[in-house]
Amino acid sequence: MRRVLRAASALALLTMWLLLPSGQASAAGYSVAMKGYAFSPASLSVPAGSTVTWTNYDTAPHDVKTTSGPLSIHSPMLNKGQSWSFTFTTAGSYGYVCTVHPDMTAGITVRAAAPAPPPAQHVHTNAPPRQEAPAPARTPSHAARSTPSMTMTMPSQSPSPSSPPSPTASGAVVPQTAPQAPQPPAIQTTASTARPLDPLLVLAGLVAGVAVLCLLLVGSRASRAQREET
Repeated sequence: MRRVLRAASALALLTMWLLLPSGQASAAGYSVAMKGYAFSPASLSVPAGSTVTWTNYDTAPHDVKTTSGPLSIHSPMLNKGQSWSFTFTTAGSYGYVCTVHPDMTAGITVRAAAPAPPPAQHVHTNAPPRQEAPAPARTPSHAARSTPSMTMTMPSQSPSPSSPPSPTASGAVVPQTAPQAPQPPAIQTTASTARPLDPLLVLAGLVAGVAVLCLLLVGSRASRAQREET
């Protein structure tokens, strides 16, 4: 069962190595092939934090041991179809060999991680400050109630020359009107007595007039009859 799994993994790695160029980053990182008693590629440059995977395609065993660099690494012995990975977090130049075959040498350059971009700076323009409209003045309740009586003026009247215009509660200047002279009592009496005639009174007057006229006619006829008899 283990042989079947090893053969399947070796076939998958071989397929990936054939599809991707050597030294290019795959989905899992960077790949180095141990093939023909040589490391391919012999020189590799990766950014810090990258993972490099070595895979043995030869029948002879191989391993990876650093000869220079900031860190010292040593892989286990890899038989045909086996792989080993290492993540480089320290920047620098690494040289390594296969301890079984000292002629197999290669190197890896680990680049420092790119610095984070600076935060965006806000550009201040010399735009004029925005002016807000002043809030309307709050008028007292007594001034609000007295405003209608002060602002209702007749168009025909003109402000008195002796008295200056007085401002209202809202700030508007309203001319003061001259005081009106009181009306004579006779006009008020006439206006109060002028009432429409009552129809019943009119009818009663007509009936009384007809009765008086009838009495006069009867009296005149009676006096005429007495004169004829005498």
